[in-house]
Amino acid sequence: MEYEEPKFFHVMQYAAAADGDVIDMVSGNPDWEPPAALREALREYADLPPADFQYPPSEGLRELREAIATREGVAPDRVVVTNGTGEANYLAMARALDRGAGDEALLMDPVYPYYPGKTHLLGGEPTLVPTARDGSLDVDAVREAASADTALIVLNTPNNPTGAVYDLDAVREVVGIAEAVDALVVVDEVYDRFDLSGSFESALTLDSDRVIVTGGFSKSMAITGFRVGYGVFPEAHVGDAKTRHMLVNVAGARPSQYAVSHALAETPQRYYAEARGLLADRVDAFTDALDAAGAEYSRPAGAFYVLARFEGFPGTMANVKRLVDEAGVAGMPGDAFGTARDEWVRFALVTPRATEAAERLADYFSDGAPDPR
Repeated sequence: MEYEEPKFFHVMQYAAAADGDVIDMVSGNPDWEPPAALREALREYADLPPADFQYPPSEGLRELREAIATREGVAPDRVVVTNGTGEANYLAMARALDRGAGDEALLMDPVYPYYPGKTHLLGGEPTLVPTARDGSLDVDAVREAASADTALIVLNTPNNPTGAVYDLDAVREVVGIAEAVDALVVVDEVYDRFDLSGSFESALTLDSDRVIVTGGFSKSMAITGFRVGYGVFPEAHVGDAKTRHMLVNVAGARPSQYAVSHALAETPQRYYAEARGLLADRVDAFTDALDAAGAEYSRPAGAFYVLARFEGFPGTMANVKRLVDEAGVAGMPGDAFGTARDEWVRFALVTPRATEAAERLADYFSDGAPDPR
């Protein structure tokens, strides 16, 4: 397949090469401390015997899988530990498309760009399905798009890039649609710790053999470099997922799994609550400044992204570069996320300078849109 460099990398490289001071709001790398228990576990790991420096079980360390299973309310044998949530999504999407049930994947628009990329990689055909204006599920649109060729429906809640938290009843209806057309539903819940609304419910509570839930710790523990994710598969599909994982990766990294396992056991709930509180404060400050800039925006109910639209200043790659050069703020062009918000810009609030970035945007747009070029 022909490889196209993700727009994320293009914007980050452009911002890094800029002459002035630029606030990076492109990538979702949390800027706060990882759990203290995780750091301590890494120190302990350095003194373990040589046997602990060898391959872990392919499907993941047993103690980590058991901890995940306990949190998710499932049997440990349904859990596969992966190299980040990205691999978990790959395994889940591959399973859906490998069953001979069709080659179409229904993806919600706006869409996290790696979903269509993985669909193409796996020989499938992505179809973008519109969501409601606030980013919530449009069940009627999913029903209209679904057909006998639909093998896969991908949901992401809390959502990147809209910040929407999907209503569980709406997810249940989508699962019913999947049953009618013999599709699997992959629900990416990597932002589940960042539910700012208090309304998030995992799709695992539906107890459906059509649902595969993926998650991970890159965001919730601020460890994107550790690459520890997981998939929770129905019994009929977990064996195939384990086989593909073994053939592609052999196994994940043992030290990071060890550290995450200890952090899960020893990290108090206030760690996650403090991160949510930090993000809620940033959302307030950032959206207040967007109001001052006269922008339209979607206020996130979860995750840590804000989509904004500035009148007369569509969110094209060229205009994103103008914001880098002229306002000192780097965001992502809306057309990187499908077709629904191609005039918008997405900003990641995982920087201590989020308020400063919003003030720069407010100043930049204080007299209306900059003159077009």
